[in-house]
Amino acid sequence: MATNALTLKAVLFDRDGTLVVDVPYNGDPQKVEPYPGARRVLEGLRNLGLATGVLSNQSGIARGLLTADQVDSVNARVEELLGPFDVWEVCPHGAGDGCPCRKPAPGMIHSACRRLGIDPSEAAFVGDIGSDIEAAAAAGARGILVPTPQTRAEEVDAAPEVAADLEQAVALLFRDPVLQGPA
Repeated sequence: MATNALTLKAVLFDRDGTLVVDVPYNGDPQKVEPYPGARRVLEGLRNLGLATGVLSNQSGIARGLLTADQVDSVNARVEELLGPFDVWEVCPHGAGDGCPCRKPAPGMIHSACRRLGIDPSEAAFVGDIGSDIEAAAAAGARGILVPTPQTRAEEVDAAPEVAADLEQAVALLFRDPVLQGPA
């Protein structure tokens, strides 16, 4: 079952490149820079009573490039700038670790939905790369790609839904023929 505005209970987001400017392996909270409009979009979702969450691959931990404490401090800064999230999921594993949580695996989406008490079909996941959208599909959630200049063309081509920015991504979630009524 596809997530639509009638069944939507949570909107989950990738962190780097989606909510905040991607600074590779960032362990410095002072380098956190939200994308324009991110706070407004999140406040709008919260005002509608929807849960929000952040799901982030952080392989820098496995690689020894940053610590879990540094990631936590960056995440705290994200919350300070963008408001509170109902759920956070962080995968500290590397690409070759074979864990079930690292996107494109669906583990973080499944865990977030479990913690929120919802089915993945009641969630949407917004991200900036193909593995985000693949994770959403694998979990049974709706996935929307918001490409950045780093997003590969084949990832854009493969995404079922693509938005220019966060505002457009959320607008897509509520653009549902069932809600529009007769013409």
